[in-house]
Amino acid sequence: MSGGFRDAHCFPRLLLAVNLSLALLHALLAFLASFQLLRIHMRNLQLGWTRQKVFHLLIGSSNLGYFIYLTSTLFAACMGWTCWSNSCGFVFMAFPKVLLFAAFLLLLSFWVDLCHQPDDDDDYEGSFTEEPLLEKNSDQSNLASVDTHRKCFPVRFARVGNRQKIVILVTLLVFTIVMAFAVIIWIGLGKNPIDSEVAAQVYLDLCAVGMLLLGGALACYGILLCLKMSKVRAEKPSSEMWKVAGLTIVSVLCFTSSSCIELLTDIPMLYQWHQQSLNDVYTSLLLILYYFVGSSIPSAVVLWVMREIPTAEAPGVPEESGTLAFVADSSIAVHHPHRWTTATSVQNQTSRASPI
Repeated sequence: MSGGFRDAHCFPRLLLAVNLSLALLHALLAFLASFQLLRIHMRNLQLGWTRQKVFHLLIGSSNLGYFIYLTSTLFAACMGWTCWSNSCGFVFMAFPKVLLFAAFLLLLSFWVDLCHQPDDDDDYEGSFTEEPLLEKNSDQSNLASVDTHRKCFPVRFARVGNRQKIVILVTLLVFTIVMAFAVIIWIGLGKNPIDSEVAAQVYLDLCAVGMLLLGGALACYGILLCLKMSKVRAEKPSSEMWKVAGLTIVSVLCFTSSSCIELLTDIPMLYQWHQQSLNDVYTSLLLILYYFVGSSIPSAVVLWVMREIPTAEAPGVPEESGTLAFVADSSIAVHHPHRWTTATSVQNQTSRASPI
């Protein structure tokens, strides 16, 4: 690197400042998510992987990925990384968005569970976020074999909720599609009819459509949950309704704006720095809309509504089985010092609508 960031290949100063600011913002969100995840885990070491922890892990990983991508793009532009402007840059550009997609798809799966839950189910106890990742095993005679299997397989996917299984499968499928497109882009660099840039744009169009559908689904189920909460006259449902409404509005607006940028501009393909003819102000505004509005704001909102730390485990409470589930088994009492639910079945459902 002879010229450093003053090299002719580097971004203009305004774009450099915007990129660095966005990278630092994503780094801050990744740090906050990781720090909060550690606090939650240390608060109760025996609680296992709860929904709250999973959301913090996904949000933190997504923002860390954006930080790595934005900073690496600057170095690639200034140092002339050939691989980065092709398949490598594409992979680092796509993965953080997949993790963000997975986080909100998981949120949607929980909302769908609540909307399709029987109205007479009013025996659930425990906080939504303190619900463990896997399902509780009611057969005490099988605990020894469960502990043996956990040594090799800490997560028993056979007992994960059906809709959460779909989330896992969809996420794995999207990761596979990303790698397939990366291979196609790499092959397109040779002497063949494949156009790497067209292949990347096709993926971005598919990604934009997927995010629009996700935002629409979150809007539909968010409205349904808010309507249920509005029928309950209590302080907690009112608070939960504002959280669900906020997540719904932010999801729709942010995902719509980022998807429109993916469909109508080349901003997501900025990793192809050597092919870009950049207008400083226009490109900077689009970068802010795409990264700040499209990913930073949704991440920050999720971290905000999930900021509460779960209560510590009481010393006299016996240790629970580590075989737990995305969707709580309402037939088994959960050992927590407080109830989420209230006297009515509607309030029982609405009090668990948000991931906190």
